[in-house]
Amino acid sequence: MKIKIIGIGSYIPNLEVKNTDFDKHVFLNEDGTPFGYPNEVVIKKFKGITGIENRRYAEKDQTASDLAFFAAQKAIANANIDAETLDYIIIAHNFGDVKTGTTQSDILPSLATRVKNKLGIKNPKCVAYDIIFGCPGWIEGVLQANAFIKSGMAKRVMVIGAETLSRVVDDHDRDSMIYSDGAGASILEASTDEAGLLAYESATFATDEAGFLFFGKSYNKDLDPDTKYIKMYGRKIYEFALSNVPCAMKSCLDNSGIAIDEVKKILIHQANEKMDEAIIERFYKLYGQTPPKDIMPMSIHDLGNSSVATVPTLYDLILQGKVEGHEINKGDVLIFASVGAGMNINAFVYRY
Repeated sequence: MKIKIIGIGSYIPNLEVKNTDFDKHVFLNEDGTPFGYPNEVVIKKFKGITGIENRRYAEKDQTASDLAFFAAQKAIANANIDAETLDYIIIAHNFGDVKTGTTQSDILPSLATRVKNKLGIKNPKCVAYDIIFGCPGWIEGVLQANAFIKSGMAKRVMVIGAETLSRVVDDHDRDSMIYSDGAGASILEASTDEAGLLAYESATFATDEAGFLFFGKSYNKDLDPDTKYIKMYGRKIYEFALSNVPCAMKSCLDNSGIAIDEVKKILIHQANEKMDEAIIERFYKLYGQTPPKDIMPMSIHDLGNSSVATVPTLYDLILQGKVEGHEINKGDVLIFASVGAGMNINAFVYRY
């Protein structure tokens, strides 16, 4: 038995924030001292490393569960199903519903319960719950759906990744320019043809790596130290990802029995353009090859890093023909992969 994505949908917020919108920000070093160069230089260096030019933020009256609901509606329509037939709704996020002007997380009730309510699903046997797995959360939700369906516990599962990272960033930290908001939703069920999930890999590294991403105080020492924001050790994450993600992808592909020459696209978490390119280079090097042209579609340039939403959103955009130079055709073999807080890594090989 294989598990197939029968419906996909995404919600990209309307509020576009350009790099130039950060011109007036007061960026500080970790110790609170000012940078020794102007924001124009900061932004130029940032663009060169991350590839990000624009990002999207949710409207002030929207929360992560709202974005998840909008994406869920599209996935249900795309799958052409009755929402009452869903056995599970799994939502991956990291910070819950965070209202504008606060950094307080609201996860009671769960975001999945809120989405079920917004969808008007009355079936009590449609079980709704959240998972917190860092940026790889949507992929991990797909792996859980795979297990539920194969075990007979479910026939049809919705998996959503939704986040509003713009609500939990420190405006004085230049890393704040990386993050964005969005949601991607998918519906999975058993496959009756050759399409579907072929192999997977998942791991948590929680010794020295556990604190590479964390909640910490602002770099502005005049602000309340008890108010926390998303923080990261970027260099450590970069080195960790390059050392571990390619190996996880290789293990996954080898377990699938698919040759690397058959892989048509690699949909990787949109974290950092240079890092993603380096991961793909190392992955192909493990096979003694160089990456084919256009193997790795990217959305980070215009959408930024929306954490759990990047991979399903990218998949949806490609299928809609909205990623220039990229398409997915029947029978194509894809690799989905991600890395993030935990530190967690996962991947799956999928035949479309």
